[in-house]
Amino acid sequence: GEIQGTRNRLTTLLCYPQLLNSSCRGLMRPRSEAILLYTLLSSISVLTVALNLMVIISISHFRQLHTPTNLLLLSLAISDLLVGLLVMPVETVRFIETCWLLGDLMCALSYIFGFTLTSASVGNMVLISIDRFVAICYPLQYLNKITRSRIEVSVCLCWACSFLYNGLILKDHLREPNRYNSCYGECVVVINYVSGTVDLVITFIGPCSVILVLYVRVFIVAVSQARAMLSHITAVAGGAVRVTAKKSERKAARTLGVVILVFLMSFCPYYYPSLVGQDISNSVSSWAIVSWLLYFNSCLNPLIYAFFYPWFRKAIKLIVTLKILEQDSSQNLVGENYHG
Repeated sequence: GEIQGTRNRLTTLLCYPQLLNSSCRGLMRPRSEAILLYTLLSSISVLTVALNLMVIISISHFRQLHTPTNLLLLSLAISDLLVGLLVMPVETVRFIETCWLLGDLMCALSYIFGFTLTSASVGNMVLISIDRFVAICYPLQYLNKITRSRIEVSVCLCWACSFLYNGLILKDHLREPNRYNSCYGECVVVINYVSGTVDLVITFIGPCSVILVLYVRVFIVAVSQARAMLSHITAVAGGAVRVTAKKSERKAARTLGVVILVFLMSFCPYYYPSLVGQDISNSVSSWAIVSWLLYFNSCLNPLIYAFFYPWFRKAIKLIVTLKILEQDSSQNLVGENYHG
């Protein structure tokens, strides 16, 4: 029914009319629909760049924010900003025009950027979950275990592995970008079953398991610490503090819940067909929706990881009011809880 309805609304046309039989057929969207989609998807792209740029400026500018944890947030923001800057605009054109008109080189680059930046983003999320795990579960050893140099090495390895791994998976596509195209005006990549299975484990099942296990451990420890504090309270003040502790437990649960939920909501639809052995690559609308859900994670990450911190809200005020241009403004965050 959905395909029939789509066909009634959209007319098909040749991507390259001069090539006749060797040209792909694309969908001609109504002008109003195309304008609406361009406006919506471009807005998401601009918002992704703006939000992540705020995180990058905040952490780079204010000296108090130069902590190992915030270095991970900075790396995540860079990968997400590049998704908004390089991947989303190309995917917008791909989805709305349906014909690929940007040539073979851009076809090859679009996949390498999309795959690499998504992998780097996931890798950074795993590093953040490890950082939170050590901070909550081993607070006394945190400063010895999580040093700036170790974080810098981890971040560099994360980016290097993302480039290397996706370069290997896409090496045939990079060498000959049009090898899998059945007609002119198409840009597809085909990954064999073995590579696809390995990719599923490395990019989704592995990181997902690590993030879930570590955050569950963090939540259990946070709750037990909150309850342990209650046992030291006298009977007189017990009632009031019990309510506060319950609130902090709920807040911890909500924060961790949001992190896990958003990650799963963004990545599950994209990888679900691979998990159950379905092929949705031929369904243009389904594939576009799950791909955009995956990329939309880059817009939500700064909200989850950075906006929850008071220092970030104060930093935004100083950036928007241009107070960061003042002399010694890099010291202006004193008094805020800038360690997260």
